[in-house]
Amino acid sequence: MQAYHSNVQNPAAAAALFSADGAIELPYLGSLGVAWRSEGTENIKNMIAGILKMAPDFRFINIKYYIETPDQVFAEYEVDCLWNGKPYKQLYMGRLVAEQGKIKLLREGMNLYSVMKVNE
Repeated sequence: MQAYHSNVQNPAAAAALFSADGAIELPYLGSLGVAWRSEGTENIKNMIAGILKMAPDFRFINIKYYIETPDQVFAEYEVDCLWNGKPYKQLYMGRLVAEQGKIKLLREGMNLYSVMKVNE
């Protein structure tokens, strides 16, 4: 997870950390009608690139790891940037599942109010 957080500004490098069938899931975004799952390295790369177009300074900060094993990590982390020119502050929680040294699944949760606020 640390490598993913460190490379989020480089979509190709971040996506390369995932297995060929790896995925990022943001399940709560589905309730807003937003694609909530990106699967496969190319789709993950494109998703991260899309985020950076709307929020060029998107970075994870104040990362706190609560569980770290060879195949699973759970952490909380924040983002504080401009999203389409509007302030965006978010607290994420993420569970990462690894398989053979690659990310198989990164499932993140967040406060939907912050997401709705930047999309007004």
